[in-house]
Amino acid sequence: MPALTIGRAARAAGVKIETVRFYERRGLVAQPPKGDGYRVYSPELVARIRFIKEAQRIGFSPSEIRELLMLRADPSTDCSDVRREAMAKLEEVGRKIEQLRQIGAALETLIAACPGRGGLQACSIMDALIQGSSTQIGEGHRARSGRDSVAQLSIG
Repeated sequence: MPALTIGRAARAAGVKIETVRFYERRGLVAQPPKGDGYRVYSPELVARIRFIKEAQRIGFSPSEIRELLMLRADPSTDCSDVRREAMAKLEEVGRKIEQLRQIGAALETLIAACPGRGGLQACSIMDALIQGSSTQIGEGHRARSGRDSVAQLSIG
């Protein structure tokens, strides 16, 4: 593959030009030198962009990708170093999934408590949002008069 313009390099890597520029701004990809009035992207740089895109696709942040790139460039890096990074990401994903499950459960409870008709003064979801207690659930409907108590639903 010959040297490429940014547009051709982006297409070859499966990303948009803006993505390449974003990677350059974040320091993940060095901006190549100019050739005949435009920047020339090498096949190695296209491969790096693909690597970054794939790491991003599976959830690694730009700073985590930077760490992976440093590991990739270090000849003394062992596979266990990369595995450790991947395991840490998997643990983070697990925590986020659990948090999303708790949020889903809180929403289901709020929706179940909502009468689904009537004026806003009868809407337990709006009430919970106004009160700042959207992680709380009503035992029955809790109108602004406070006639029913609200039980706490912890989401982390």
